[in-house]
Amino acid sequence: MDSEALRKFSALHPRPAGLTLHYGTAGFRSAAQHLDHVVFRMGLLAALRSKAVTATIGIMVTASHNPEEDNGVKLVDPLGEMLHPSWEEYATQLANAEEQELEKVITEICQKAAVNLHKDASVFIGRDTRPSSKKLSQSVIDGIQVLGGQYHDYGLVTTPQLHYMVCCQNTQGQYGKATLEGYYEKLSKAFMELIKQSHCSGEFQRHLKIDCANGIGALKLSEMKPYFPQEVLFHIYNDGTKEKLNHLCGADFVKVHQKPPGGLDMKPNERCCSFDGDADRIVYYYKDTADHFHLIDGDKIATLISIFLKELLAKVKQDFKMAVVQTAYANGNSTRYLQETLKVPVHCVKTGVKHLHHKAQEFDVGVYFEANGHGTVLFSKAAETKIRQLVKEEKDNEKREAAKMLENMIDLINQVADRRVIDTTDAERRALTPPGLQEKIDALVHKYRLARAFVRPSGTEDVVRIYAEADTQENADALAHEVSLAVFHLAGGKGAPPQPI
Repeated sequence: MDSEALRKFSALHPRPAGLTLHYGTAGFRSAAQHLDHVVFRMGLLAALRSKAVTATIGIMVTASHNPEEDNGVKLVDPLGEMLHPSWEEYATQLANAEEQELEKVITEICQKAAVNLHKDASVFIGRDTRPSSKKLSQSVIDGIQVLGGQYHDYGLVTTPQLHYMVCCQNTQGQYGKATLEGYYEKLSKAFMELIKQSHCSGEFQRHLKIDCANGIGALKLSEMKPYFPQEVLFHIYNDGTKEKLNHLCGADFVKVHQKPPGGLDMKPNERCCSFDGDADRIVYYYKDTADHFHLIDGDKIATLISIFLKELLAKVKQDFKMAVVQTAYANGNSTRYLQETLKVPVHCVKTGVKHLHHKAQEFDVGVYFEANGHGTVLFSKAAETKIRQLVKEEKDNEKREAAKMLENMIDLINQVADRRVIDTTDAERRALTPPGLQEKIDALVHKYRLARAFVRPSGTEDVVRIYAEADTQENADALAHEVSLAVFHLAGGKGAPPQPI
């Protein structure tokens, strides 16, 4: 390690006094002006991680659905997964180390993780369209170079695209070509094969209005358009030319407010969807002829995909183990339908894509989608190998067609006050602290029919997430308000008490 270079570049990216950040579900996020030292140090960490696993690591500069003034950074592991949990602790230690302790912390990480500093390091970098992202990406590069690492800066890309590039690189091209062209070719081909099987017909059914949250999705979708035939028409809205990123639009806005985004005019029965700022979430929606808004969120997407997959798996006559993974915050009706009607096992884990992903990997076919539209389908290596083998066998046409559709599904996958005062257990369905909070929630839930309520600290912001279900929307809103007041009073709420929904 070049101690002099480390001191020199660290001085160019000083840590603000008194600022402490934690690597959470989505990496680090904060106001952009507070992140320069963090992204520099994550450049250091990415180089260390690459040396440790002898593979290319990804690093994405984005704050996803957060306001434009925020930014963030997260690392991508060799097969496109999120950073290994053991390294999240190293990330937090490195980000919060005092300047004079930085070299010591790096040395300790190398000892604990058996990092050989003499090995090569390779890092792929991507960023979203926030005004702060380009400068922060340069800070990442400074960190990589201090430890002698090599990098490839892909510039403006969606988060799924960077995950794809990293996976392609580390599988020596078996997953695909590590280029944007390779990404567009692979996904468009698989998508077109899938929609050939669609029961819908007519020109209207090939139209889709897409809210791109004034983010990177608009740019990349425009690039991808030529890869689709003319009859598949994407109409792009909120492309970033007029309004701010994620302002009154995007997947999170639509999900939270249960209404269409600004800037998109909906007509009855038109197909519409929304990305988030870095295009790793998607939700669908439409209005019926009575002008009622219908949202197809992650819970419904997971259910529809499960119906589709179960039918295909039955046709190929393979004994694959399939399951859906949800969090406690999934809609209870979706869980009951999956278990009781579809007879698909459902497993509950803590909130956060890393927990969902890890559990889904235990099955031949694992489906997970958070309600916010962040999710995917995973196939085990054995299932993938068998499905591709079946495609080559053309003895039974129905079986072959079902296997072909499953293969296309595989090809479409792209492996999206102090809040810590609240601690939870039972997959975040029960609050352990502060004292008395869970008892209060239990009492409130008993006031309403078919009710559930949970609270958890956000993985990205100093806020507490509250989930409530009841027999009517009015009762669900009332329960949510009462639980929010309990959190405010028992967990050290700031400012004015929460107002009714």
